[in-house]
Amino acid sequence: MDTQSFSKTPNIIGVTLRPQETPINLQLRNVSNTTHVEEKSIRDIFLDDNESFEEAKVFYPSKMNDVSIPIQADILNKKPETSNVVQAFLMSDSKGQNISNTPVLLAENGDNQPSPFVLANTSEVTLHHLQNDCIIPVFSKDNEKTIAHQEFVEVVLNAVQNVFPHHSINNPEIRVSHQIKGRTPNAIYKPVKELLEHEKTIYYERMAFIIKVPSITDIVNGNELSLTIGGVRSYNIENLYSKKSLERFKFFIGFQNQVCMNLCVWSDGFVEDMRVSNTHELYSKALDTMQNYNAELHLMEMKELTQDYLSERQFAQLIGRSRLYQHLPKSEKQNIPLLNFNDSHINTMAKDYYEDKNFCRMEDSRINLWDVYNLFTQANKSSYIDTFLDRNLNAFEFSKGIQKALNGSSDYRWFLS
Repeated sequence: MDTQSFSKTPNIIGVTLRPQETPINLQLRNVSNTTHVEEKSIRDIFLDDNESFEEAKVFYPSKMNDVSIPIQADILNKKPETSNVVQAFLMSDSKGQNISNTPVLLAENGDNQPSPFVLANTSEVTLHHLQNDCIIPVFSKDNEKTIAHQEFVEVVLNAVQNVFPHHSINNPEIRVSHQIKGRTPNAIYKPVKELLEHEKTIYYERMAFIIKVPSITDIVNGNELSLTIGGVRSYNIENLYSKKSLERFKFFIGFQNQVCMNLCVWSDGFVEDMRVSNTHELYSKALDTMQNYNAELHLMEMKELTQDYLSERQFAQLIGRSRLYQHLPKSEKQNIPLLNFNDSHINTMAKDYYEDKNFCRMEDSRINLWDVYNLFTQANKSSYIDTFLDRNLNAFEFSKGIQKALNGSSDYRWFLS
């Protein structure tokens, strides 16, 4: 990736290699569809009619508030403590297959590689690359280090392993942008073409990642959704010229549509401005968000989108109004619900209404709101990393708002009138 312009060039420190964690065993479970929010028996949720085992109660993350998980002094080297943790999705041990905690490596890039969860000007990197090849920015006035990108990923991965100890967990998928290059002092006078690898330095201003839990799935409108956790870190919103202060992160837990790799982010599973001073606070807040997330309610609200349709005329009205929205006077825009998508996104949606193989119009030119929602999230892949999650959440809230407008609510009627 070419070097991007960056007005804040902080001091930097080298990367210290971390010891590898001892792998622990996880168990792979098959999870069938769930449709109700109330507490149910484990048999009704996860087993076929011809299967049985001893009755147990299911606890979803939203019902785990009373669980107390101690945070050790060094959480990055701590093994998950499962004895005091209420699982987000309890499974029968008799139905499991022991597997290694080491996640399955992602496939190499090729024709069969799934679409990335975000595109824009991003590149895919590995956690090993961040740990071993990248330097770490610091706060200039006191030389205190920032929480590095790789530390963010490691802390969240550790929290995911604690909340879902009996589920398979994939390797993190990491994408970065706005590469910041440098060189070591001994290479100050060398031409670029003569620089050796050890004389080059690099870090990335922005980073986004997701961690999939592929054994927790559901089906919406024929699309398989898989539980996904992730976050975003952008150094450009930090004042690195000052002393160390609270650092800001974005974190979410939701689902990913396996048909198109679009993320489905919901307000109860998204923290837009997570401010922490160290990795221990980051771990604790990520854990709290996962425990308070109600997966079944999120899935139910997404399934409701499949029940309402827009005609071709209504969809055209939506596209036209969405373009006008960007140019409304400020006084008028304040009275209309937020639409956080620009003309480029709206143009992509208009094209995909006719051409997208998964979410295009039906034969009678109607389109259901689940498909409209996915047209939004598909177009959102062209957003920069630092605005990606915010727009993803807005896509869900806007789609639900249009659904209310079809059923009589006046807040979003402007987009269809």
